Amino acid sequence: MSSRLERMVGELKSFYGTLALPPSDAFTLFVWEILSNHSTPKKRSAAITALKRNHALTADGMWNAPPKKIEESVALAGPYPAQRIQGLKKGIEIFRRIPELLTVIRGPLPTALRALKGMPQMGEGGGYRMLLFAGNHAVLPVDARVSRVATRLGYGERSANFTKTARSIRAAVAAELPDSVGAYRHAYTYLAHHGVVTCAETDPRCNECPLLDDCPFGKSRDRRSV
Repeated sequence: MSSRLERMVGELKSFYGTLALPPSDAFTLFVWEILSNHSTPKKRSAAITALKRNHALTADGMWNAPPKKIEESVALAGPYPAQRIQGLKKGIEIFRRIPELLTVIRGPLPTALRALKGMPQMGEGGGYRMLLFAGNHAVLPVDARVSRVATRLGYGERSANFTKTARSIRAAVAAELPDSVGAYRHAYTYLAHHGVVTCAETDPRCNECPLLDDCPFGKSRDRRSV
């Protein structure tokens, strides 16, 4: 029998259709993270496609690629190209210096977390996405989108300390999701997408939400609008 959360993730999948998951290759996922900041999925995809065309989706490939080609590709992602280039350069150095990084990421969770702390421009959410999608750990990345959706649905507790909020959400979610990497990947992908498209920070579209009947936050807003 499915849990409440599994059922809701299924409802989101029916509502939005099949969504693409983040890359599972560690270096490609790192690049995906750098290009996602202050960008859109369409612009990010254009930048990644250009890098792939220039054989720059491996650490060695990007290291050896003509700088002008990298700059032109990264610029397709939108603003802050210099900051993106700087982050990519630091990441390339880490991936080249630690060739066993993927093995470490897929190893014991505490060691994997420590290894990812030095990765530039990723933050805690990006680190957990790396653990889930490249490291094959059944963990939930909690970023602002997932935090908003989860707490509105009653999972975890909001706190001024985001790390504390994320920890409480992960504990609540772990009680309802099977210990399966696939289940966590789909839960994250649909909760995060929902947090962008429908369950926004300001002016959430609760009247269109497929989870309204399950959402204490949405029902309270609905009652106030009557």
